[in-house]
Amino acid sequence: MSEALTDAVAVVETRMVHELHRRATTLLTEAAARPEVALPALAELRDFLVQNLHHHHQTEDDELWPLITAVAPDAGKGLVGLEGEHDELDRKLDALAAVPLESDAHRGSLREAAAAVRDLVHLHLEHEEPVLFPALREHLPAETWATFSQHVIDTAPPIAPHLMVGFLDQAGTPEEVDLVLSGLPAPVRPMLPALRQQGEQALLALAGTGAPA
Repeated sequence: MSEALTDAVAVVETRMVHELHRRATTLLTEAAARPEVALPALAELRDFLVQNLHHHHQTEDDELWPLITAVAPDAGKGLVGLEGEHDELDRKLDALAAVPLESDAHRGSLREAAAAVRDLVHLHLEHEEPVLFPALREHLPAETWATFSQHVIDTAPPIAPHLMVGFLDQAGTPEEVDLVLSGLPAPVRPMLPALRQQGEQALLALAGTGAPA
């Protein structure tokens, strides 16, 4: 077992998802400034990011924070105190989703809105992780996390799964990626090689180092 996987499964999975969000928000901000990146590719990444960030923090607010509060009230209070940042993120995500992408004239607006989301996401995670990771390690039972994690996977937005796989591959080791993807439905697992290849190509194009997306 790799050193990273000696940590609590909950921490490994959460850290991977957080790194995905850091990378996705940064890439969208940078890609919007690259004229060679096609507008449909920008729209796909934008929509993937908006839907997944909404889903992520809503499951935290509605499910994970109450689970932690029930077993560790002090840690729960610290996390609930971050809900204001989630509310601000909702507003910035809505602004990002509202940017029209019918022409290159909107690239500047997209970059501005994406940068606002990126900056808040990075700041929020700096505030959240020092409270959340110890709570996950020390207080949340493994079986409780497993049930929550599976529910998150089952209710995740069905948008651009190749981007999800591509970002995860960038974010961690193969063992960590396998851990995060282990909850995928059995019919989806044979699709992983194709999703992995598609995701790698899409991210290269968005980074301006691959074929046009």
